[in-house]
Amino acid sequence: MSTCKITVLRRMYNPDLVEEFSLPDSNTTPCTRFAEGQEFVVNEGERPAGFCDWAWHDINKVLVMLMRGGDLTPWMRDEDTIIACCSDAFKPVVFKLERISN
Repeated sequence: MSTCKITVLRRMYNPDLVEEFSLPDSNTTPCTRFAEGQEFVVNEGERPAGFCDWAWHDINKVLVMLMRGGDLTPWMRDEDTIIACCSDAFKPVVFKLERISN
């Protein structure tokens, strides 16, 4: 299995959805678990310490596919890179997954 690097590309926030759908006083803010530019190295598909459980569950399937030699061509320019995100509609986080060794 390959080693992969996960880089946090963007933390987004959808205040219009929060206002319309969340409970009053839910104190929803942009994700505080990650910082843009933060990096994690993954060996053997193990979740890095401190990585959000929710985000890990969302990106794990494509990460494992990348680690086992798969790619998303023709959608991605580089066969060693996949862009994925967590599914929190109020505050999604976008990640770059890169295969860095075979």
